[in-house]
Amino acid sequence: MSETEKYLAWIGGTLTAGASEDWMEDRNPADVGDVVALFPAMQRSDVENAVNAAARAFPAWRAADWVKRGEFLKRTAQLLRERAESIARDLAREMGKTLREARTEVVKAADFFEYYGSLGRLPVGNLLPDARAGVTTISTREPLGVVVAITPWNDPLLTPARKLAPALVAGNTVILKPSSLTPLSAWHLIKALHDAGVSDGVANLVTGSGSSLVETLVGHPEVRAVTFTGSTEVGLQLQKMAAGRNIRVQTEMGGKNALVVLRDANLDLAADLAVTGAFAQAGQRCTATSRIIVEDAVHDPFLEKMAERTKAMRIGPGLDERTDMGPVVDQGQLDTVLEFVEGACREGASLAVGGRRLTGEPYDRGYFVEPTIFTDVQPSMTIAQKEVFGPVVAVMRVGSFDEAVEVVNGTRYGLSASVVTRSLESAHRFAAEVDVGCVGVNVPTAGWDVHISFGGFKDSGSAFREQGLEALQFYTRVKSVAMQVMGI
Repeated sequence: MSETEKYLAWIGGTLTAGASEDWMEDRNPADVGDVVALFPAMQRSDVENAVNAAARAFPAWRAADWVKRGEFLKRTAQLLRERAESIARDLAREMGKTLREARTEVVKAADFFEYYGSLGRLPVGNLLPDARAGVTTISTREPLGVVVAITPWNDPLLTPARKLAPALVAGNTVILKPSSLTPLSAWHLIKALHDAGVSDGVANLVTGSGSSLVETLVGHPEVRAVTFTGSTEVGLQLQKMAAGRNIRVQTEMGGKNALVVLRDANLDLAADLAVTGAFAQAGQRCTATSRIIVEDAVHDPFLEKMAERTKAMRIGPGLDERTDMGPVVDQGQLDTVLEFVEGACREGASLAVGGRRLTGEPYDRGYFVEPTIFTDVQPSMTIAQKEVFGPVVAVMRVGSFDEAVEVVNGTRYGLSASVVTRSLESAHRFAAEVDVGCVGVNVPTAGWDVHISFGGFKDSGSAFREQGLEALQFYTRVKSVAMQVMGI
């Protein structure tokens, strides 16, 4: 067996292992004996070097016009597409998602760079009326400076792309800190940026684990913004860490997303949406469907259709083209999912489908769990309130549209919710009354395109949105200029 390849981080345009002699293992969750790659376990001094490199690169990158920066991003998109298959295989291997899901992620990551690269030709300011004679007033947008991006393991290429593309086209420099579980996908992204020609220090990658690295990043005096995707608990802690420093913080956090099936719904469509939303990527998405709220009149036939589709799913390694659902990402995530299953049974929910760790070949080598459906769930139960982040869904009965909306809004989260209905009136009422940032009608709770504003309410996210034109609001500041040209 060949020696596992060692990858280096990117700091100031240079590949480096940093000061540490320790290496992290990037393992395949479908086969824990398969070490995908080794990455340096970096130290505080390495993080400081990365921020300083980004700060040094900022003046020149800021001075480049929007069009030029956009061209670099569009070349990055092209490189990602050219390398899509090899990146997708690495992504599926280190994270566990299926090849089909990984290929889609690479394409969408490229879409982010193409989209924001094209925005380099949009207006970036306004001519404003001024009551003073002879005075011309404009407003313009300029970059913030050094931006820190802290990203999770579940979408290890797409989430960094969602953050880096708008940050870079706006003229900021970036330090990317990916999850220690999936650093290889982030490495591919930074490599594509460097190969596209971005200047040294504009895009940096630091690898490692531990709160000390994050504390150093967030606390560095050169940092002007922190963008984070991950759990609500960590996101709220980051907000506290940055408090009083007058830096921007964007947090995209957890969800307890609901699919509502009304009595007039197309039940085949509803069952398809439920299975896709709940079990794609093994339920490890912030927008995954984790609650299904069904009107009494169609509860039983809907459940029968969903259960049939769930039992037909093929579970296996993501690199197997036949696989419908891969493993969860590590032992800790597997333990968490099984604890939620046990807890739901203790609280009185009925286990309708799944609920077990899969064993035998090839499952003994990885972290595989059956797609799981609970019924007889009450809104107050833990399984209906807390984010599982795994292939577990809670089905609840309601007697009316109003009760369904009440249940949707009855958690601390407010990211995404969808309704299945043939009624235009119900669709409009649902969109108006649910307290979430992303609403779907006859579409899944997941799957929002790059040009559409994305983010949640309540404990699902901060006030700043990602994606679309809204993302540029976070990465830029407004400057107003009033000018009276005197006689020459």
